[in-house]
Amino acid sequence: MKVKPIGERILVKREKIEEKSTGGIILTQTQQEAPAQGEVRAVGDVEGIEVGDTVVFSKYAGGDALDVGGETLLFIDLKEVKAVIYG
Repeated sequence: MKVKPIGERILVKREKIEEKSTGGIILTQTQQEAPAQGEVRAVGDVEGIEVGDTVVFSKYAGGDALDVGGETLLFIDLKEVKAVIYG
């Protein structure tokens, strides 16, 4: 299935949640903080961001989600994107 967000939105696959702390302690589900970055999978009417880019977004961004091909993708408004990571 192909999906294209409408307007100034992107579809992002959030990075995997770390299950261990940097000290090696296993974190419970409630202690795990969802990462605020992910890979762009689809782009609406947005300039400067392309499919495959990694973006950093606000902590509470992506209230709406969509399951595509077994992956959960978040709809994120352009105004919630803080940075694009290159390289």
